[in-house]
Amino acid sequence: MVGVAMRGDIEVDTVVAQGCRPIGAPMFVTRHQGRIIFELDGRPAVEVLQGLFDSLSPSERVNARHSLSLGVVMDPKREVYDQGDFLIRNLVGVDPQSGALGTAADLHPNAVIQFHLRDAETSTSELRQLLRAHHDARRSDPSLGALLFACLGRGQSLYEAPDHDSSLIREQLGSDLPLAGFFCNGEIGPIHGHTYMHGYTSALMLFRPAGLPGRA
Repeated sequence: MVGVAMRGDIEVDTVVAQGCRPIGAPMFVTRHQGRIIFELDGRPAVEVLQGLFDSLSPSERVNARHSLSLGVVMDPKREVYDQGDFLIRNLVGVDPQSGALGTAADLHPNAVIQFHLRDAETSTSELRQLLRAHHDARRSDPSLGALLFACLGRGQSLYEAPDHDSSLIREQLGSDLPLAGFFCNGEIGPIHGHTYMHGYTSALMLFRPAGLPGRA
């Protein structure tokens, strides 16, 4: 791991794209131990997952075999959850005998979760939406440079084309934006005001002059 400290008359904005869409319905984690989920809404977790899998379209089932993830709601007090309200974590195992799911999520009692799927179309539309929102909020003080840290899983294996995320950034923020970065096996970035290690994510740092109005 390499750390870089910066100082000077600069401000930093971040865009973190997790590239997933929710499927099924939000559920309470009603029994768990550590990162292992035994029950969702009072039912065995594997039973819930099987029911969800059976409800998917044939193409979604193929995708779910390698791209199914778990989204943990960051603000469970909300009544409606949107795509960006989740911290995406991997499913790491299934135990049919106990009905449990192994996850990479740090869970708390009565956490709210929803299963997610990752695909190229969702990854593209989410990143484009986040970039447009940033551009609209920064019309009066645009970024002067950027660093992109993208997961290895967001390369040609996902999009079937090179330079996808970097090209989309230049399309939305300007072809003259100085942009550098590299592919990662784990990306660090904030979600809902807290910093996490991510996977399959594009984390973008954008630099602008200090002293200009910023978003809250």
